[in-house]
Amino acid sequence: MFIQTEDTPNPATVKFLPGQDVAPGQPMEFALGEDCDPSPLAGRLMAISGVTGVYLGGDFVSVTKADDWEWLHLKPSVLGAIMDHFMSGQPVVAADATEAETFADDDEVTAQIREVIDTYIRPAVARDGGDVELKGFEKGIVYLSMRGACAGCPSATMTLKHGIENMLRRQVPDVVEVRQV
Repeated sequence: MFIQTEDTPNPATVKFLPGQDVAPGQPMEFALGEDCDPSPLAGRLMAISGVTGVYLGGDFVSVTKADDWEWLHLKPSVLGAIMDHFMSGQPVVAADATEAETFADDDEVTAQIREVIDTYIRPAVARDGGDVELKGFEKGIVYLSMRGACAGCPSATMTLKHGIENMLRRQVPDVVEVRQV
């Protein structure tokens, strides 16, 4: 098994590409101190000293390290844990933890916002090892949560304001502003 790695705009996060599906249904994020039972892979990775966060995307794993650790020392352990997991045959995510979100209560504008996010924004953000989640829309303001490599990234504010906000305002006239929650 060959696992590719990619640096992300967030120096604390590296994107690992195992060459197979990771979490194709619903992305999942885990932080230090959180319960990793829904994902055996996340549990393996979070058990490594220096790892503070794991984000499972469609075909990638983003791993975030503590500030006082260097990737030179962490990468071999992370690569080994990912390889061991996929070789074990265990699922990445437990079957009972893969509930897909449903949004039947979306109004027309929120549905348009979600469509733009899912079609254009999420794929672009995923290339950098992250994700964006719509948290709400009220009085012209879109509330988003940056996840994975995007959470805590030095350029996240610029991405949010100049990239995401501009695209949403062009595509959905009711959008006035985008805020991170």
